[in-house]
Amino acid sequence: MGEIELVEKVVIAPEQPTPRKRMFLSNIDLSLVVYQDSASFFDPPSTQMSFGEICGKLYSALGKMLVQYDFMAGRLVPSLEETHRFEIDCNGAGIVVVAARTDRKLSEFGVISAPNPELRELVVFLQEEGDQETDMKERSLASLQLTQFGCGSLALASRYNHCTLDGSAIRDFEVNLGALTRGGDLIIVPNADRTLLRARNPPKISHPHFEYSKSTETHNLFTIQGKSGTNATQSAPQNQIRVLHLSPEKIASFKKKALKENTTLKNITTFQVVAAKIWKARSIATKMLEEKVSTMLFPVDVRKRVVPELPNGFAGNALVPGFARASVRDLIELEDACHIRKVQEGVERLDDEYIKSGIDWLEVNKGAPCMEDSFSLVAWWRLGLEEQLFAWGRLKCATPLAVKAGLVMLLPGPQDEGGLNICLDLPEDQMQEFSRIMLEV
Repeated sequence: MGEIELVEKVVIAPEQPTPRKRMFLSNIDLSLVVYQDSASFFDPPSTQMSFGEICGKLYSALGKMLVQYDFMAGRLVPSLEETHRFEIDCNGAGIVVVAARTDRKLSEFGVISAPNPELRELVVFLQEEGDQETDMKERSLASLQLTQFGCGSLALASRYNHCTLDGSAIRDFEVNLGALTRGGDLIIVPNADRTLLRARNPPKISHPHFEYSKSTETHNLFTIQGKSGTNATQSAPQNQIRVLHLSPEKIASFKKKALKENTTLKNITTFQVVAAKIWKARSIATKMLEEKVSTMLFPVDVRKRVVPELPNGFAGNALVPGFARASVRDLIELEDACHIRKVQEGVERLDDEYIKSGIDWLEVNKGAPCMEDSFSLVAWWRLGLEEQLFAWGRLKCATPLAVKAGLVMLLPGPQDEGGLNICLDLPEDQMQEFSRIMLEV
């Protein structure tokens, strides 16, 4: 007893016929062809709603959703017009949805506010036979597993192909899904037109783009092995996911110290201060040579930075990598205020021309986010995923289910403590050094 049991596995297609079409994917989309897993958690429903009723509301809402989000029900296929690209065939094939049950209580699965190995069970029925070899054009672009625990709590786990939606667009998708489960209408009308981010013809690369690397991948683009957006190889051994909590008081002390070091620093944010500290601590802890240049990437939403601005409800990828880079020697020797300023510059440089130059760079070089002496920092806590309301209750917590090597995630701290949880994949000795440097003021 105690194992998660499959109740049913269904394919949900749009409830009305949708136009058969091919959807263009931007170079930003194509640099992010990888599946990502996350889970949202709910307390037991306050109303007497059976699990069957909950599943019915979810299935019905998804059928309605996929009329507007028809591309999510499609499949990745090679482009008809351009070699070395792919696009989405909006063929109404649908998404996979699983209902599952376990006698175990949610509390038996450990901490749910950060990734832990126990939580991988929440996507156990989303694994497909031969996942590693399955052609993308055979795979659902999204799949969901709804699990009911012995205590009545629920988890809605999702596996999205990142090329379909970025974090902001997933938040909109799930806000809409919640509204439809409650019998309402879409709150945010999606606009999935990625031609707004098409490369210029001819391409015009007007800036150096240290945030990208030329692709060295030789395998078939149309497999699960697509770009991960990190500098990890697929076969790298997995370390244990480690979590370091930063209290609100500790973060405030970092800000105070930085402002004391440099009185010209303006409007420093929690993200900038914590990011600068992580950049320094991880570069030193991973024993990078002092003469090496360390690059930290961090997604920046450019919906309002491009001209013309992207429409409200843009349903695609509009997060491009901002970056900060410096020698490890500088990270060791210079004051924290200098590193914070580098992070600020990483955001400031992303104006319309720089963003379009980056899209053109990807067009010419078929590259991926920087892979040399780099890592990516994702501010998951700023997505606001905890605001969603479904028919069966308000979401109480959302968390990614894995953190790949080369990725650091910032998650909300425990509800009663606040602050931030830093989640990363490092060996024990490096994590000890990382923690020591992070907690220094």
